[in-house]
Amino acid sequence: MNTITIDETSFVEAQEPNKTLIFPTETKQQARFELGVSMWIHKWEILCTAVEHSWGGPESSDKRDWITKLVVDLFKESKVVDVLQIEETLLYAMLDEFDVDIQDDSALPIAMNILKCWEYVNNGGFEDIQNMYLKWKHNKDNGIKEHNHDVHIDEDPLNPDDSSDESDEPSDDDMEVEEEHTHNEPIIDDDGFEMVQPKGRHRH
Repeated sequence: MNTITIDETSFVEAQEPNKTLIFPTETKQQARFELGVSMWIHKWEILCTAVEHSWGGPESSDKRDWITKLVVDLFKESKVVDVLQIEETLLYAMLDEFDVDIQDDSALPIAMNILKCWEYVNNGGFEDIQNMYLKWKHNKDNGIKEHNHDVHIDEDPLNPDDSSDESDEPSDDDMEVEEEHTHNEPIIDDDGFEMVQPKGRHRH
């Protein structure tokens, strides 16, 4: 996924004969997309803070997983999903589950990246998502906290066991991680994640 700008009019739409934005279950695309959504949800710093401090009670980590599922379900159930719809889903979930009314627009870059993640997977992409997961796994294995907070994923998203919507384990080709990109180089933050560059932002 290349470096992106935030466009509040952005949306994705299923092409006929598809009635929703779910990827075919016989491919690996759905599992890759759901992993990408999970990784971006785990990048949302205010949510990491809410989980660490148990603002949602003892099941705060489970509630973060549930927020990921809510976003994935938007694509499973809809023919069209836009960036503001994803943002609103994130904000309402934080208010309902963690009693946090977020006013800092931090959900919008997460929403934009999730939308672009669907486009990226739809075009056959996986490497950037894989790199995000491998970075998260490296930090977890070495006791490095994301945003200085604990990050929890119940199972290995690259090797799902019991979901009919997810695919088999990626092939050896899928698991190759290139050391360098030769073009369209994204801007990477200190944690190794792609940065969103807001542009033309006018909210009222």
